[in-house]
Amino acid sequence: MVLVFGPGRCQEAWIVGMRQTSHVPRDVLAERLLGVAELTHAHWFFGNLYEVQVKVPDRVAGAEPSSELPRSPFGAGSPGRYYVPLAPLNAPAAIGALIAGWNRPATRASLIVAAASSAAGAAATAYVLRFLNPKLFFSPHPLSENERRPLLTRWYRVHAFRLTASAVALTAIHQARTNRLRNR
Repeated sequence: MVLVFGPGRCQEAWIVGMRQTSHVPRDVLAERLLGVAELTHAHWFFGNLYEVQVKVPDRVAGAEPSSELPRSPFGAGSPGRYYVPLAPLNAPAAIGALIAGWNRPATRASLIVAAASSAAGAAATAYVLRFLNPKLFFSPHPLSENERRPLLTRWYRVHAFRLTASAVALTAIHQARTNRLRNR
């Protein structure tokens, strides 16, 4: 990589073979990634908040299987269909914004908090998806109340952490965007 200086700004350029190709300036890339991160984290936060408020896990875990409501990750009533379009972008967008925005000391702390919170929330989500959801929601038949209650308690505890991580990340992303606008 080499730096190419143009009128009033510095651009990154990658040398590809013998040619040089210019890429979007780092500040523009950071701003776009922050926009994506803010959107995806708002989606994540409000989706998580909705799940807790209406007790989606209790409803889905206790539902009997039927031809209309299969017990699958993307069946009717499952939040999977809501999260799939944007959830995979959460942590990569926050981490990408951190990398692209590292050159701005005024936003660095907020970007670190956003990326760390997003990564922690993603790790908790991976735990939920791998170890709790299959037992609670996708077994052929609902678990008995004695089997379901401890799993739901653990699900809600991990979910509280995920909700907190998404709120912290969203707040830090918003703070970074605000600082960037002030320091233009």
